[in-house]
Amino acid sequence: MSVPLFAAALAAWRATNGIPAPASPPLDAVVKLSIRAIDGARTADSLGSEREGTGIVIDDKGLILTIGYLVLEAASVLVIGGDNKPYPATVVGFDHATGFGLLRAKPAPPCTPVELGDSDQLETLQGLVVAGHAGAGGVTGAALVARRRFIGWWEYMIDDALFTAPPRYEHSGAALFDDNGRLVGIASLWVSDALNSGVAFPGNMFVPINLLKAVLPDLATTGRRRGAPRPWLGLNSEQVEGHVVISRVLPGSPAEQAGLQRGDVILGVGGDSIGGQSDFYECLWQGAAAGDDVTLHIVREKVVKHIIVQTGDRLDYLQPWRLA
Repeated sequence: MSVPLFAAALAAWRATNGIPAPASPPLDAVVKLSIRAIDGARTADSLGSEREGTGIVIDDKGLILTIGYLVLEAASVLVIGGDNKPYPATVVGFDHATGFGLLRAKPAPPCTPVELGDSDQLETLQGLVVAGHAGAGGVTGAALVARRRFIGWWEYMIDDALFTAPPRYEHSGAALFDDNGRLVGIASLWVSDALNSGVAFPGNMFVPINLLKAVLPDLATTGRRRGAPRPWLGLNSEQVEGHVVISRVLPGSPAEQAGLQRGDVILGVGGDSIGGQSDFYECLWQGAAAGDDVTLHIVREKVVKHIIVQTGDRLDYLQPWRLA
């Protein structure tokens, strides 16, 4: 059920003004990340070669949780702790399905690690705390104004994403804390319509922490989740009037090698018609793994074509990192 605009605006105002005041989270665990990508990084054109964001220390051995796009193809990572000292870190893991990234700083920054909360227990309109490093806005209040499926143009979709208001513009990797000071989400995006109501109501999208819990042991030890990797095409898409339209084909990707082009309209996957991006991803990922052939049914210049794509693994496409 959608939240009325007035109720969402009032909740955001109350949270910003500390009404009621939530418990103070362990802010010494909120650290600054300074990341430089490798030369020739495939992600440099979209994410830049120099990146800054926030990380959250989640154990006493320097394990740091952040949003994954910050750490893709990283050549070097520096962690600036609450003591303003730099700590070298390495990338430990990345999970494309959720968007989480893990680092490990050695030595561990001196701090109290955060406790993971239960994002399933959050209630719409409740007040929360958003915490970035000091140079990215520090600590502010926010209200949870929506929770729903989020569909990204980069072959990404999660259920029960958390949407907060008012927005934070320097949001990458910021922590979302509940009223007990426990970590319940990691900031991913600024969004123009947090309520998904067709009315401009900016906010942020947070990846719920409960999506991390099942994959954290695997990410921390092997760098990725257990099981066959999800099939990946290497394209960006948009939903236009109920149709999925390719907006970009990544150079050297499976999509480019198969001959897909910008402007192609995807009608179906493997004989099944699709009604939008959500259907597209569900059909693409259902019962398939990276390396499998997938048939896309497209329209190009008013002609229907059937194109077979040998899918790939996104992590194989990107330049690899060294595990800690």
